Amino acid sequence: MAAHFFCENCGAEVKRDSKNCPKCGRSFASILCPACGFVGEEALFAGGCPVCGYTAPAQGAPKNHPGKTLPQKFSAGALPGWAYALAVLVFAAVAALLLFSQ
Repeated sequence: MAAHFFCENCGAEVKRDSKNCPKCGRSFASILCPACGFVGEEALFAGGCPVCGYTAPAQGAPKNHPGKTLPQKFSAGALPGWAYALAVLVFAAVAALLLFSQ
């Protein structure tokens, strides 16, 4: 499967050797993987993203194209560790209040 390239500004598909986006005119200095956010030179992306292996669908812009924002670092539903610790503390406090209020 040949790698496809898209403008991170407008999402238009661009040719591999393009220096500017044909739709919005943005200049390209490097390539950004829309899945993991890795940035590197074109040669690194010959077979897809060298970090996560992402390749775009054959037709149109990638479905998970982030537009102007960077992709999220957490998978859907994942929370940072402090959120879980806080939830456990709140649960323990409520349990203690219920237990001692009787």
